[in-house]
Amino acid sequence: MAVTIIVIVIVVVLLAAAVGILLRRQRALQQRFGPEYDRLAAEVGPRRARSELAERERRIAQLDIRPLSAERRAAYDTQWATLQEEFIDTPSRAAEAADSLVTAVAADRGYQVADRERLFSDLSVYHADRIQEYRLARQTTEQAGAAATEDLRQAMLAYRCPLSSEVRH
Repeated sequence: MAVTIIVIVIVVVLLAAAVGILLRRQRALQQRFGPEYDRLAAEVGPRRARSELAERERRIAQLDIRPLSAERRAAYDTQWATLQEEFIDTPSRAAEAADSLVTAVAADRGYQVADRERLFSDLSVYHADRIQEYRLARQTTEQAGAAATEDLRQAMLAYRCPLSSEVRH
């Protein structure tokens, strides 16, 4: 009888420890990935979200993510300023060019850009707080011909966030 109680207590303690570790890990991912964790957990469930985010971190660790040189940073800043001016006359073309510029900056930094969803996933490792805005901007840009000017303006603002963080950091 006493042995059975001891075994039950040990099992309960081990289960509680496992649940505690799992909850701490989940909270750490929620803090690190914020809205991206929430989006992914709602889409595929918390367990698969944790696995996917851990895989993203492993994949990014294998890439050669590097800072931009001062020359490249200056060139991208100049291109961005030109796009902002172009927005006045041709908002849809400027938004499309802004999307391309963000992709060029990401490629220059060492991200793999051939697959758009993978790029979003990879960018979320360091820019999880802004990746959803970038996704929405991309959707707007894909419909640039039919998008309202205000929607395109919002897209430009969203592109500016990833661009400025990529260019400056």
